[in-house]
Amino acid sequence: MSAASEPRLEEQRYRWPIPPEGGWTSDDLDRIPGLPPHTELLDGSLVFMSPQRKFHTRTMWLLEKALLAHLPHDLDVDREMSIRLDARNRPEPDLLVYRAGADMGATQTWFPPEDVVLAVEVVSPDSLERDREVKPRKYAAAGVPHFWRVEANDDGLPIVYVYELDPALRAYTPTGIHHNKLRVDAPFLVEADLTEIYNRGR
Repeated sequence: MSAASEPRLEEQRYRWPIPPEGGWTSDDLDRIPGLPPHTELLDGSLVFMSPQRKFHTRTMWLLEKALLAHLPHDLDVDREMSIRLDARNRPEPDLLVYRAGADMGATQTWFPPEDVVLAVEVVSPDSLERDREVKPRKYAAAGVPHFWRVEANDDGLPIVYVYELDPALRAYTPTGIHHNKLRVDAPFLVEADLTEIYNRGR
């Protein structure tokens, strides 16, 4: 009985994609079958996301709502769309603001960095190093002018770390750390009560 069930169990196991010589490319990301949702490409390697925690989901909701409330007519905002930085890198920020003219319709899967105005990363335990070091360095090198990193304080409320690109150095300069209330003037005026993360307007 047990011997007969083994082939069925083997068939159910996920077959991990085997990378080609030199690693995956940004174009491959749209063609590899069976990838988990929100798979990223960093330096030619696939990066899989762990299940989202409530802090992550609610922070995205709160910031998306704030961005949409203040969004200029020539910009737009999306969740979890990747940026094709180059042939070997397609990270997926949690939120991004982009030039409205870069919207190519419902089948679009990525934006070029020159059309991205702001990338937002909400840090999870498994993404700490990527969100603090790897991804902001790559966003800056590609010329994305604004970057926010969001982490939880001891009370489970968001802290928003705000950065602006120094174009001469292609590196981010910190411009503010926001507790309880977010208010920034660039890339446009945005205000949000960060203590409302779990209220959803109630």
